[in-house]
Amino acid sequence: MTQQTSPKTARALFYSGPMQAELRAVPLETASESRAIVRTEFTALSRGTERLIASGLVPEAEYERMRCPLQEGDFPFPVKYGYCAVGVVEDGPAAWLGKRVFVLHPHQERFSCDVGWLNLVPDFVSPARASLAANMETALNAIWDSGVSAADRVVVVGGGLVGLLVTYLAARMPGTEVTLVDINAERAQIAGHLGAHFALPEHAPKGADVVFHTSASQAGLATAIGAAGKEARVIELSWYGDKVIAAPLGGLFHAGRVSLVSSQVGTISPGHAARGWTYSSRLQAALRLLADDRLDALITERLAFDQLAPAIPRLLAADAPGLATLVTYREKE
Repeated sequence: MTQQTSPKTARALFYSGPMQAELRAVPLETASESRAIVRTEFTALSRGTERLIASGLVPEAEYERMRCPLQEGDFPFPVKYGYCAVGVVEDGPAAWLGKRVFVLHPHQERFSCDVGWLNLVPDFVSPARASLAANMETALNAIWDSGVSAADRVVVVGGGLVGLLVTYLAARMPGTEVTLVDINAERAQIAGHLGAHFALPEHAPKGADVVFHTSASQAGLATAIGAAGKEARVIELSWYGDKVIAAPLGGLFHAGRVSLVSSQVGTISPGHAARGWTYSSRLQAALRLLADDRLDALITERLAFDQLAPAIPRLLAADAPGLATLVTYREKE
């Protein structure tokens, strides 16, 4: 282990009230042979989930399921939340020193964690893009759950970050015809960039083999079900909390034996789990899948950590433009 003297505290972002955030000093546990201190380079703001957290809208019945791995505090407030951190190990076991890692950790300039949480970032993946690993992991799990195959006709309803990563993965399969459906016509450009077609909801294709829904809206779910063909699968990635959502289950859905399947990253897709895939190996696979430079287009804003707290209301507004917000960290002068 290094003899370096690490700081005893570090600043972290806490959600302190509805759409309110602040930076607070938190203690750092001492490094050891089983514990590392990581100097953060980037974190990504997970808009959908963190909007829910920042709004104080996590249902009480979901408090435990919604906890992130290295969360501090309890819902609704104050809570330190997030799971998209990339940094360099600066203290801890010798084998990890200087290694760039991805960790499911909230927004914090330095943090201490058990080495079991460290995931090595491949040299061929840029540190900034590696911050999207948790979102890519969600998309990968959904692909596994869907059973999508070569030459399938695929529709993805919802052009947020996860929807676009699903679009990217599906479009890489030989012969697939992938269409992204979104209410924002500006998503057409990024869809084409990722190798897919684009359609507004009123022009969504019909008869798809596999449909993914990521918009977390009742209208989006109706569009997804309407795009499915006979015996097709609709993969639902959205989380609705305690909201009751109406779904059109008549027509082709019933007569055509369409399947509506929930996909949630907290559980490894059963078929892959049976073959020995673990949370660690799935996350490592997600990191490798971020090797493509085209995915840099998904990062549409960079913001310094010092500026993050006052920007939260803007960044997490329901109508916020752009896709992924990257939070950048650097040593003080």
